Amino acid sequence: MTPHQFLEQVEKKKISPAYLFIGPEMYVREQCRQALLEASLPPGERESGLTRHDLTEVALAEVMDDARSFSLFASARVIWVSSAEVALPRGRAVAADSEDEDGAGKGGATTIESYLANPLPGVVVVFDCSRYGFEGEDKAKAERVRKFYAPVRAQVEFARFDTASARQMANVLAREAGLKIGATELDLLVEAVAGDVARVATEIEKLSLYTGGARPVTEDDLMTLVPDARASNIFALVAALGRRDRMGSLKILDMLIRDGEYLPLALAFLATQCRMALVAREANLTSAMQVESYFRKQGVAIWRARAEQIWQTASAFPKERLQRAIPLIYEADKALRDTRPDDRVVMEAFVLKLTK
Repeated sequence: MTPHQFLEQVEKKKISPAYLFIGPEMYVREQCRQALLEASLPPGERESGLTRHDLTEVALAEVMDDARSFSLFASARVIWVSSAEVALPRGRAVAADSEDEDGAGKGGATTIESYLANPLPGVVVVFDCSRYGFEGEDKAKAERVRKFYAPVRAQVEFARFDTASARQMANVLAREAGLKIGATELDLLVEAVAGDVARVATEIEKLSLYTGGARPVTEDDLMTLVPDARASNIFALVAALGRRDRMGSLKILDMLIRDGEYLPLALAFLATQCRMALVAREANLTSAMQVESYFRKQGVAIWRARAEQIWQTASAFPKERLQRAIPLIYEADKALRDTRPDDRVVMEAFVLKLTK
C-alpha cells in the first residue's frame, strides 16, 4: 500500500497487528510513524508503550517473543524493529532455506507467521527496512525483503520522491514555514540535497530561523547554511571557463579552495558537466527542455535546474572547446593523483590552458 492509504486506514483506526515499512524515503515515513503512535497508544503511554529493537543487535526470534509478552507499564504497545533486512538468510542459508544462528531463514519467517496466527491484542509490530529502494540493483534486494516478510500482509512502500515531486513538496514546506524563497533558490536547495525531502524540511527550518521570515532567502544564505550547496560554485567555474574569463575562473577557484573544497571532487563534477554538455551538443539539442527529455530517455536522473545548467554549459562552449576540455580534464585528474607540490597549482594550470 502507499503511505497515503496507510494514513487513511490509521485515521479510521483500522490498524493491523504488523506492518512492513520498506523503501528509503524518510519524511513521509516519519509522518506515518507518528500517526501510528498517536492512533495506537493512549496519550499517557506514548513513551512507555513504544519499544525499539534493532536486528543488528537482537535476533528476530527475541523480537517475536517480546511481542508475545504482556507489559506491566502499558495497556497497548508499538514495537518498532529497525534493520529488518538483517533477518534475511545469507550465504549458504539462502540455498538451504534454513534458520541460522540469528533466527534468520525459514525459521525466522515461520516465527512471524506463527505469531500473526494469534497476535497479542493491542500490540503492533513494525518491521522497518529503509536500506533498499525500488530501482536498479536495489530492486531485487527489496523484493527479497518483501518475500521474506510475506506473512506481514500490510506492507507500506516509501519510494523516493522524483525531482518534480520533491520540488512541489519543498514549495509546500517553505510556504508552511513562512519562508520567503524564490524559484531559483528553491531549485538550488532541492538540487543541493539531491531531492531528499527529509533534508529539504530540515534545511527549510534552518533557513526560516536564520532569516526570521523577514527577508527573502539569498544564494549566499544557501551557501552558508546548506551542505553541498557550494557545489553551485563549480557550475559558476564552468560558466566562467566557457566565457574564457581567466580572471573570473581563477577567483572562483580561489573561493573553492578557501571554502575547503576537495579539488579532485570539484574536477570530477566539472568533468561530468562537460561530458553531458558534449553529449547535448552532439545530439543537436536546442533547449534545456530537450536536454532534460533526452537524458531521461537514456535513464539518467536529471531535473530541470540541472538540465538548464547543462544547456548553459553547452551554449557557452563550442563543440570543439568541449572536445578539447575533456583531455585537459584527464591530464589534470592524472596530475592530482600523482606526486605534486600542490592541488592548486594543477588546477590553476588547467584553467590557464582552457582559457587560452
